[in-house]
Amino acid sequence: MTARLRLAPSLAGYLSLSSARVALLTWLWAKKLAGSVLLRLDDIDPRDAAHAADAEHDLRWLGLDWDGTKKQSDRRARYAEAATALERAGRLYACFESEDELRAKRDLRARRNQATLYDRAMLKMTAAQRAQAEACGKRPYFRFLLSPEPVGWTDAVLGRTQTKLSAMSDPILLRADGTPLPLFSAVVDDVDAGISHILASDEMRGASAMALDIAAAMGADVAKLRLAHVAPLSPAADRFTLRRLRTDGIEPAAIAACVADDGHAAPTLADLSRTFNVAVADAGAAFDIARLRALNRKVLSRLAFADVASRLPPGATEAFWLAVRDSMDLFTEARGWWDVVAGTIVPPVIDGEGDFLRTALDLLPPEPWNGGLWESWTGQLSERTGRAGEALAEPLRLALTGEDHGPDLSALLPLMGRVRAALRLQVAAA
Repeated sequence: MTARLRLAPSLAGYLSLSSARVALLTWLWAKKLAGSVLLRLDDIDPRDAAHAADAEHDLRWLGLDWDGTKKQSDRRARYAEAATALERAGRLYACFESEDELRAKRDLRARRNQATLYDRAMLKMTAAQRAQAEACGKRPYFRFLLSPEPVGWTDAVLGRTQTKLSAMSDPILLRADGTPLPLFSAVVDDVDAGISHILASDEMRGASAMALDIAAAMGADVAKLRLAHVAPLSPAADRFTLRRLRTDGIEPAAIAACVADDGHAAPTLADLSRTFNVAVADAGAAFDIARLRALNRKVLSRLAFADVASRLPPGATEAFWLAVRDSMDLFTEARGWWDVVAGTIVPPVIDGEGDFLRTALDLLPPEPWNGGLWESWTGQLSERTGRAGEALAEPLRLALTGEDHGPDLSALLPLMGRVRAALRLQVAAA
């Protein structure tokens, strides 16, 4: 049977790095299995629906694709139908307690040092009592009656796993207004779509156990379902979204390499999909922003001009890109280097270097300039001043670029032109 997987990004806001990682690993698993991928948008809540298009955009920017899209907002009738079937089977039951009543129960059990599980009191409600409650204006929400037996599966990452459902409260599947909660709608969608493999964060293991119990109650053959639970990203990743990283100048290939691979070579998505092994998919869990920037530098260094031309400042040439691409951690730095070669910058006055810089200006050759300009100019300057190495290059770099490090000056100098270079030497020597 062809493997079928689904992407189900959180729509609570812009796509978080953690949610993007689960989607990426799911996609890589699907590619490794030569399976199909479904995008599921959990857009029942209008606040979440507002971020559906953003999530699609961010996933595509990351490099992911899919074979079809399903919106939960189109499936309300199906969820109601599934809920009715579970209620008839005795697995879904009506509850009328208010939140205050539930809190009081939990507090009482806590004071008695008892587990704060739901006590299933509503299972004792008679039909007459329910009718009376509804006649008084109360609307029930619905809980799923969990099985007494543990739920177990062979996890593709964790190995044999077992969860005691008896240690969990019966989950609420439907709100009083009939809206399905995410656990329920996800199970119905997975069963209906024939999802065969599901990858989730390890912190979702309890939810996975309940989902298997619900799916089995719906008649699904859960023994055929393959689950994989990966370690969550380290807390350092919590403050990052794909949108923020993109704005900061991080490339999608660097993000993919950082959260899906523990190496340092910044492999492409194609490379990752060929070598992906779900059993060791925890590799990228130890997120480190410094490592991400280092990987981004490697990605930028191999991008051809055609890959970035539309994103560079107007007028930027291939010669410019080839000159700067090996020296940037973030793509956004290209704007600053374009100002260096084609714009107006004011270098600092360099104390104690006035005579040296004026000599450099006197020796600056007339245009046209060629690729050997830097070597010939600095060679003459070295003969005149006796300087060499960093003692010669450092003040020139600071005067010409306003920076103490950066791209090779032999490539930058011809791009900035004599008029611009001469003016900066004058300013820095003043």
